[in-house]
Amino acid sequence: MTLAASNRFVRRHMRTLEMIGVLMRIFSFSLVSWMGPASPFMFVWVFNTIDAALLSWCSALKRDRAYTLLNTFWILVGLVGIARAADWLH
Repeated sequence: MTLAASNRFVRRHMRTLEMIGVLMRIFSFSLVSWMGPASPFMFVWVFNTIDAALLSWCSALKRDRAYTLLNTFWILVGLVGIARAADWLH
């Protein structure tokens, strides 16, 4: 699938994809809240980074600079979280 075709798909299903991204974020943070230190942190960081990428894509296509910046920031935070959960950073 080309980037143009992918963008068309995302535009066509924007509301659904945004809702999926938001529900993913709620789920991942709820998991951490409920489980605390027993949370599966690698799963949470990977899941949260995927939802940030999805929401960044949607907001970029909508040309919403604030949400693009916010969710792009969450991608970076997620990558750091993944690196820490994998014990690549100390």
